[in-house]
Amino acid sequence: MKCHAFSVMNERLADKVLRTGRIVRKLQAAYPQAHCELNYSCPLELLIATILSAQCTDRQVNIVTETLFKKYRSARDYAEAPAATLEGDIRRIGLYRNKAKNIKAACQALVDKMGGEVPRTMEELIELGGVGRKTANVVLGNAFGINDGIVVDTHVARLSRRLGLSVQAAPDKIEAGLQALVPRKDWTLFSHLLIWHGRRRCAARSPDCEHCEIKADCPAGRKVLNPKLTAEQRKKLRLQI
Repeated sequence: MKCHAFSVMNERLADKVLRTGRIVRKLQAAYPQAHCELNYSCPLELLIATILSAQCTDRQVNIVTETLFKKYRSARDYAEAPAATLEGDIRRIGLYRNKAKNIKAACQALVDKMGGEVPRTMEELIELGGVGRKTANVVLGNAFGINDGIVVDTHVARLSRRLGLSVQAAPDKIEAGLQALVPRKDWTLFSHLLIWHGRRRCAARSPDCEHCEIKADCPAGRKVLNPKLTAEQRKKLRLQI
């Protein structure tokens, strides 16, 4: 079921910024170790892992890259690998043919234009084949510590709506709205916090609102926890938020 966007009636921007700040602080306390859960040891490995992670769990990606990263050590290795061979190496990942194509295209561009090194700018990264703004944000924020944007994956998009931080559907518009609420220094961390919370507490179909660390600042949670609701009404509402 489509997640509805929740808003706080007549909430001023300044108040939303303050509420967002409280959300960040509470989530930091709940998840002090929040970080990118893709395994990598260099920018190239993170780039490859992020391309593989589209519509796939980090856990599944980490299983595949454990072997993949031992076989392919450089951008040239990926670029020169036969397509069928690379496809076979990532076959257990969903959309593996298209992802193999994107990896080869991105790595060929790295070899041809950037000396085989992953660039440190958004403009250069999104010129690589198969690399969009989300992937570029992951690489910049985690491999280089550069807060150029906010990663908007399914968890970030879903929680942004539930928390009343965005009513938008398009990732670029969600990102722009969040950038106005979160200090730039926290952009990368903010994504990690929402992703960890989405995986560990605020599930898509059955959010644990009763034990939620940020329920006081969540309009969707307040609706679910309305004491006037029956257990059956509360159960149905969880499936709608």
